[in-house]
Amino acid sequence: MRTGKLTNEQLDRLILSKLRHTRDEVVCAPSIGVDCTAVKFGEELAVLSCDPITAAEKGVGRLTVNVSCNDAAAAGAEPIGLMITLLLPPSVNEEDIGAVMDEIVEAASAAKVDIIGGHTEVTNAVTKIVTCATVIAKPVGASIISPKGMLPGDDIVVTKHAGLEGALLLAHSAPDGFLTAAEQAEVDTFADMTNVVREGIFAAKNGAHAMHDVTEGGILGALWEMCKASGCGIEFDRKLIPMRPVTKKLCRYFDIDPYKLISSGSMLIAVSDGKALVEGLQAIGVDAAVIGRALSLDRECEVFDLEGTVIDPPEADEIYKVC
Repeated sequence: MRTGKLTNEQLDRLILSKLRHTRDEVVCAPSIGVDCTAVKFGEELAVLSCDPITAAEKGVGRLTVNVSCNDAAAAGAEPIGLMITLLLPPSVNEEDIGAVMDEIVEAASAAKVDIIGGHTEVTNAVTKIVTCATVIAKPVGASIISPKGMLPGDDIVVTKHAGLEGALLLAHSAPDGFLTAAEQAEVDTFADMTNVVREGIFAAKNGAHAMHDVTEGGILGALWEMCKASGCGIEFDRKLIPMRPVTKKLCRYFDIDPYKLISSGSMLIAVSDGKALVEGLQAIGVDAAVIGRALSLDRECEVFDLEGTVIDPPEADEIYKVC
């Protein structure tokens, strides 16, 4: 099979269709485009999600924390704790383990989240360090926010810029000297942008109907998954999607589509007044732009740009062509 996540068709047929909902405490069941679940304990909700980090060679610890916290933030929930599994190849040394753990602790501190448990194991089942984190979070409102909540007429807002995490990974694989010193310094700043907790919590408190963090499959994949979850269509303008010139340069070199490139650190938000949300986000230091709008329910799962190009369901992320 190809590298990367299962296709949505495979995920539904091989995994999701086999699951059974038997507990009343589980109030958000797994489905395509929905990255978090919620469990009710009395009057309180706990939000949970898990994610592995498999493609990164550098920054593994930081991404381990941020990617899972991002899922919680996209559900309008504040991350509280992380349980982390470290799978280590026999070639690893103590310095490698310590460096990854230092990154995890630093990122957790920045995200104001505790490491509350997990598992560590050396195994020949992996050839490089693989991590997986489960986040436990609490909603900032009375309920969680889901991609299912997008409504016809909503503006679609994107935060930061497309290909954010992917550019970091590509820069590590680019030949020495390909990027200028200034370009490399710019890409290095992307590492601190891979957390979306601040914008997720802000949007949850300021009218967001739906949110989805942009991970594997990139901007186009996230747009399609929001449509699949909500039953709405989306019309968008590619030219309005923010992207840094250095990201475009890296993508041209590796011949990959930046709109289908993993972009942890970027968030899609469906909201009735996108302009007001963008202004609010910019006021707290988060760049954002309105890129499109949600369409009526009779355009279910149809995503297209202003040129009329229909977006297909996401396949393997472009990063796997390189990393």
